[in-house]
Amino acid sequence: MITRTATSYLKKLAAGFRSVAVVGPRQSGKTTLCKTVFPKKLYVSLENTDTREFAMKDPRSFLREYKDGAILDEVQKAPELFSYLQQVLDETKKSGLFILTGSNNFLMQENISQTLAGRVGYLHLLPLSIHEIESNTKLKKHYSHHIFNGCYPEVVTKSKVNAYNWYANYINTYIERDVRQLKNIGNLSMFLKFTKLCAGRTGQILNLTSLGSDCGIDQKTAGAWLSILQSSYVVMLLSSYNNNFNRRIIKSPKMYFYDTGVACSLLGIENEKQLVTHHSKGSLFENFIIIDMLKARYNKGLSNNLYYFRDKTGNEVDVIADTAGKLTATEIKSGETISTDFFGGLNFFENLQSKPIQKVLIYGGNEKQERSNKIKIKPWNDIY
Repeated sequence: MITRTATSYLKKLAAGFRSVAVVGPRQSGKTTLCKTVFPKKLYVSLENTDTREFAMKDPRSFLREYKDGAILDEVQKAPELFSYLQQVLDETKKSGLFILTGSNNFLMQENISQTLAGRVGYLHLLPLSIHEIESNTKLKKHYSHHIFNGCYPEVVTKSKVNAYNWYANYINTYIERDVRQLKNIGNLSMFLKFTKLCAGRTGQILNLTSLGSDCGIDQKTAGAWLSILQSSYVVMLLSSYNNNFNRRIIKSPKMYFYDTGVACSLLGIENEKQLVTHHSKGSLFENFIIIDMLKARYNKGLSNNLYYFRDKTGNEVDVIADTAGKLTATEIKSGETISTDFFGGLNFFENLQSKPIQKVLIYGGNEKQERSNKIKIKPWNDIY
């Protein structure tokens, strides 16, 4: 079993809050992590029809069954529980009594903010990070393997699992189990087409009008569907960094996927060899690194501090990390040979700043370097 970096933060949350919510995409390892950290707690899945019906029809009696607390899996499926949980948590002095997990962040946040605000600590658990894979198995020399296979524990840890088949079934399951329950999705095949179009725009600036037009839906519907993909941890939007700049800065977000294995499947990439020559290889590499940077933040209980920079003349930096006003500008290149052309955006952005910044280049090779222009050069498999 893979040791998760977020273990220590989860324990810290459980010691400081009466309840903890662990949220993230389906199959990211939430249940396994919670069972490992809290082996003495009873496990209750609200995916089970009978259990969910009991919780919804008689929430008070349901919670009475778990006086010593429990792990409540996919708890957003029984929203009736939350107001009764509030009373239970208000009456206890125990820390970490209930551990709540969910794969729909919108529903979780909505219910928690309405009834459990201040009583619940939050952990976002995404699929495995590069560091977690390296610590527990072994990284392949070339990044294409990991981009294609993605970072879901089931695919990473089981050699007999075919990544292409696994992700195809994962996507179908997501559509069938999650999206079908949403009343505003009438045409599931159209929604799947929309999701595939999003994959084709990985790493691109979001244009809802164009995206909707290509799918045959209006901009409002495109925005609503994109929100569904965001709340269920399929798509992530990277905001523009426009602090103290003029109006010539692009302000629309960029679109990425929380897992490149999902994106590869949606793009119809069937194996690693196809990825190597695919026109989206560079964008998928960029996606892979940016999401790993986000995982490093979330696993420590830190918020998302990542942005991108681009002006209307095409000057761009892939990632700007803002840590209490201290900026780190990172350029991401899939090439395995370093070119001076890689440094243009970093140097342009540095010249805009009144204070010194850290400059980093992450590339597809395997060697660390540090150039005389004070740019740290890091290989894809050792970015921290």
